[in-house]
Amino acid sequence: MVHAIRIHQTGGPEVMKWEEVSVGEPGPGQVRLRQTAVGLNYIDVYVRTGLYKNPLPLIPGMEAAGVVEAVGPDVQDIKVGDRVGYCTGGTGGYAEARLYPADRLIHLPDGIDDQTGAAMLLQGLTAHYLLHRTFPVKPGQTILFHAAAGGVGLIACQWAKAMGATVIGTVGSDEKAELARANGCDHTIVYTRENFVERVKQITDGQGVPVVYDSIGKDTFYQSLDCLSRLGTMVSFGNASGPVGAVDIGILNTKGSLFLTRPSLGGYVATTKELRDSANDLFAAVLSNKVKIDVRQTFALKDAAQAHIALESRRTTGSTVLLP
Repeated sequence: MVHAIRIHQTGGPEVMKWEEVSVGEPGPGQVRLRQTAVGLNYIDVYVRTGLYKNPLPLIPGMEAAGVVEAVGPDVQDIKVGDRVGYCTGGTGGYAEARLYPADRLIHLPDGIDDQTGAAMLLQGLTAHYLLHRTFPVKPGQTILFHAAAGGVGLIACQWAKAMGATVIGTVGSDEKAELARANGCDHTIVYTRENFVERVKQITDGQGVPVVYDSIGKDTFYQSLDCLSRLGTMVSFGNASGPVGAVDIGILNTKGSLFLTRPSLGGYVATTKELRDSANDLFAAVLSNKVKIDVRQTFALKDAAQAHIALESRRTTGSTVLLP
């Protein structure tokens, strides 16, 4: 019998239960996956707590890698035995096996093992759209990336550095600062003891940066606006400290005719072509060593609650994988 983590009510990590589930056979356009590695992401916390609303009960998890066990009717480009990964088809990832739409699957190349595949897709594709599409970073620009030692941050900072940018990253400790510097950050700011607005202005000779990438939310939003240069872009793509809430858009005018966007990965990879083209760019960056994926923590899937506790207490760095 297949097991999965299920949530019957929203709340703390304790609401996640290890239960038997029925998977069934794939229908039209679906495959059945035997999952070998499951990615842990902060969006899983948002789902568990109810910040992101979903019908209950549910199986959390947005990202995993595995092997195709069965293929339903009308599936053209996926076959039994293929190694694949996914990160955009909704919840259901915290399971030993599951059904999944074939057109949202990504073939994993030979040079990418399953744990790396499960750790890199959601975070790596997020870094891809942020740096290449939301605000296309150009050589010589200086950027600010919050949570630089997190999963998205470590990938994005490496990639931005490879693109020729100067990277400023905020982190919560000296240990995380060292890790961020080893992964592309030219300047690190320990926000627990430093004023990051003042430090950014020092680093940029008072000019500020053309873009801030902010996944923290409530605690950093308004200070991040103060880090921007005239006509700068505020990219608010997460809520780790809580939602930003209502914003008086007049502030964008008074602080320098700023731009503000709240993007999501789903908006940038809505089609199969967009998804797979972006994934191919990511794989190329990893296989060429421009970006290294570092799986720094693993937990048994049945111990997902412990993984969530570590993630929310900011005890994790880089990527974390749950193993079925």
